[in-house]
Amino acid sequence: MINLDVLSEDINWSKKIRKKEDFFYKVCKAFPKKYKFINKKIYLTLLLSNNNNIKKLNKQFRDKDKPTDILSFPVKRKKKLENNFYLGDIIMSFNYMNKPKKQKLRIFKHKVIKTFIHGFLHLLGFDHVTLKDYKKMIIEEEKIYQSVIKKVN
Repeated sequence: MINLDVLSEDINWSKKIRKKEDFFYKVCKAFPKKYKFINKKIYLTLLLSNNNNIKKLNKQFRDKDKPTDILSFPVKRKKKLENNFYLGDIIMSFNYMNKPKKQKLRIFKHKVIKTFIHGFLHLLGFDHVTLKDYKKMIIEEEKIYQSVIKKVN
C-alpha cells in the first residue's frame, strides 16, 4: 500500500485541487496491481510547489538553473522494496501544470496525474537517459496512466 504525504507551498494548487490528499490517494489507489504494493507499506512525500522554488532545487541538486515540471529524489536506487520502505520525494511545479492558464480543470488534472506518475516511476528507478530506457519508462507510464484515468475520471 502506498502512503503519501502531500504538502503544498503554493496556494494556487488549492484553487485547482481542493482536497489534494484525497486526489492523490485516489490516483495511487487506481494504479495497476503491480504498483499498489498491497502487502507492503511504501511511503513517499509529494510537495506541490511552483517555478520559483523548483528552480532553486533544480539548480542545487541538478545544476540546472531553470524551472522544470517535476523533480524526483529517490532514497535508494533499489528494485526490491522491503516492507515499510520510504521511496523518496516528488516536487511538482504548479506553473508547469497550469499551462495554458485557460485550460479546463479536467485537462489540468490529467496533466498532474501523468506528471505525478512520471515522478513516481523515477522513485522506482526508471530513467530516460538512453533511448531504450526512455521507451521502457514511457510504456510503463502509459500503462499506469490508462489504469488511473479509467478509475479516476
